[in-house]
Amino acid sequence: MNTKPLGNFGENVAADYLRQKRYTIMERQYRCKIGEIDIIARDNTGTVVFVEVKTRRNDNYGQPALAVTKHKQGKIIRTAMWYAHLKRFTQINFRFDVIEVYMYPNGEYRVQHYINAFEV
Repeated sequence: MNTKPLGNFGENVAADYLRQKRYTIMERQYRCKIGEIDIIARDNTGTVVFVEVKTRRNDNYGQPALAVTKHKQGKIIRTAMWYAHLKRFTQINFRFDVIEVYMYPNGEYRVQHYINAFEV
């Protein structure tokens, strides 16, 4: 089963959600040799937020945020540090969030945002 369209839908929903919360989207689907980050944004305090988006149709495989394992967190952290290095960020505040998007059969969806979901 191809989950790419569902994932893209979730990332679009998450980006719209963040914009509504007055975040500025800096990058989407950032990829490098180390890994990938779904959304990189800046919140209204200037904090750079690295966001992992998990989209599901149901909870058959557990809560989506639980799929962001310690291994996945490590890859996101390393990728974020590489991104900060390339952008020459110095003395920035940053954090790692997870956004869950539940898509229902009727086309409706629900967003759950976990701020500061994990740390370095």
